[in-house]
Amino acid sequence: MRWIDGALMGFDTETTGVDVGTDRVVTAALVRRAGSAAPGTPSLSTVTWLIDPGVPIPAGAAAIHGVTTAHARAHGRPAAVALEEIATGLAAALRRGEPVVAFNASYDLSLLDAELRRHRLPTLPERIGHEVRTVVDPLVLDRYLDRYRPGKRRLGDLCAHYGVTTAALHTAEVDVLATLDVLAAIAAAHPELAAMNLDEVHDLQVTAHRTWAEGFNAWRTQQGLVGAGAELDWPSRVPAVGPLWPVPA
Repeated sequence: MRWIDGALMGFDTETTGVDVGTDRVVTAALVRRAGSAAPGTPSLSTVTWLIDPGVPIPAGAAAIHGVTTAHARAHGRPAAVALEEIATGLAAALRRGEPVVAFNASYDLSLLDAELRRHRLPTLPERIGHEVRTVVDPLVLDRYLDRYRPGKRRLGDLCAHYGVTTAALHTAEVDVLATLDVLAAIAAAHPELAAMNLDEVHDLQVTAHRTWAEGFNAWRTQQGLVGAGAELDWPSRVPAVGPLWPVPA
């Protein structure tokens, strides 16, 4: 059986910002898509979280995902409890040999591990006893397989390009479902990808992302742009994490 026809664990977060070392998870979703006896009718199992991140949610972030500080404080679950549940679900999938599917995976996985460290919880590598693999990232695959296509490559852009119909994005659950559908469309458009095994797919993405990031950073240098460029590591990196929170007495 092709890996694209097997079980996949989709993952996404909505957060307080874009810094994986300092920002916090506000909502998250895990969607397990498994094949079924009837072709084209996969079985879905969805778990979502609304989290009180313990810090104010900036207005700009709330405008994107719709969760305000007041709403998160009134209805969100404690961060440490929710993060433990999310990490447990991801680790279980990885132990079962099911790939984690995430759009721009290095962001979500790196931020999750930073959050786990912040709350003194085991990271994903610590839970499974090795590096996190396998991961499948439609953004990395699309950049590699159709590298010369002009235009932006946000999730909405890929949905439009591959003909994926979706509800309004920027809700974790909706984004996961759209990501899984985009991945299926990429695999259909590139049967050579679906014919590979998961280890080959993972290793391909590690190399493809680094090649893209090096080229992007070289372009930034040529343009005289300053500041941090693209991270070279994929699917996760070790971010700088501030003081553990809450600090013990």
